[in-house]
Amino acid sequence: MASRRLFGISRISAAWRTQQILGPSASGRFLVRDYAKRPVMKGGKGGKGSVITEALKDPEVCTDPTRLTTHAMGVNIYKEGPDVVLKPDSEYPEWLFQMNVGPPKTLEELDPESREYWRLLRKHNIWRHNRLSKNKKF
Repeated sequence: MASRRLFGISRISAAWRTQQILGPSASGRFLVRDYAKRPVMKGGKGGKGSVITEALKDPEVCTDPTRLTTHAMGVNIYKEGPDVVLKPDSEYPEWLFQMNVGPPKTLEELDPESREYWRLLRKHNIWRHNRLSKNKKF
């Protein structure tokens, strides 16, 4: 207790309350917080291990067919603002319409002279090696 008075620091009470720091040369007091306030638990017992959850809202579902064909719904990255308007096909690059959007192709469907074939073959071999190194039957 004497050392706290000597260095100018006195604690008001428990660890969750504020501290008074008294400077030896200063006549004023500074208030300092120890820890953040404990969050208020709603529902349940509120003991250790309880989780605070926020109610999430589902996005609004648009059923207007003309708006669905002229706008990209759900693509806007901002919380507020209009949806992205789709442009004519001539303003998009050609490779966009040649992309495979279906299920991935198997090794039998790919041409052995293509880069995609060899990348997929290497991936399958890595998967096989990982299975064997775990001492599991395949």
